Amino acid sequence: MRYIILVLLCAINLSASAQWWRGDFKKHKRYPAIAQVKDLTLKRWAQARPPASRPFIVAIKLPPSQYILETAERTVMQSAQHNMRFREYAMASYDFSELAKIYVQANRLSEAKWYYLQSILLSKQQMDHQHTINNLVSLAMVKADLGDLVQARQDLSEARELALTTGRADDVRRIDLKVKFVQSNKVWLPKSELRYAEAVEATGKSK
Repeated sequence: MRYIILVLLCAINLSASAQWWRGDFKKHKRYPAIAQVKDLTLKRWAQARPPASRPFIVAIKLPPSQYILETAERTVMQSAQHNMRFREYAMASYDFSELAKIYVQANRLSEAKWYYLQSILLSKQQMDHQHTINNLVSLAMVKADLGDLVQARQDLSEARELALTTGRADDVRRIDLKVKFVQSNKVWLPKSELRYAEAVEATGKSK
């Protein structure tokens, strides 16, 4: 009985092929799969196609409008007032220099000069040498625009000395270029004289 059950189990576990009884249990030869054909016509067409001519676009930098300047001034002024109220003098120093940049763009040089001075005062207290150097250079350019070349050179000299003391070689080279620019540029004095002449002419016409 045991042998009969064993034969039945073996018969059940055999392959389900209809020709299992032929005893063809040897390994069949497996042929390599057929490689899929790649369609390269689109790729070749794209390579053979001449590149499309793109129009040459020149980026034009427009000056900020009066509305943008007034909005920026109002936002930065609120930040400066907040930082000064809570004695965040380091942040207030950056706010004042940002206000000065806005006034330079609006050609309000006297106000820009005052805010640069306030920013320098705070940055010196905070020992922020890099910010102090940048402010002194910017202040010198504003003073040069106002026609005060003597004080402009003094600010550049102070910035250069601070850069040398703190080991900022890149700033020293940048300041040297500014000094040469101020010394060699002959536009500063005629600009201030022209403003004065326009004011005198307008007064004469009004009379």
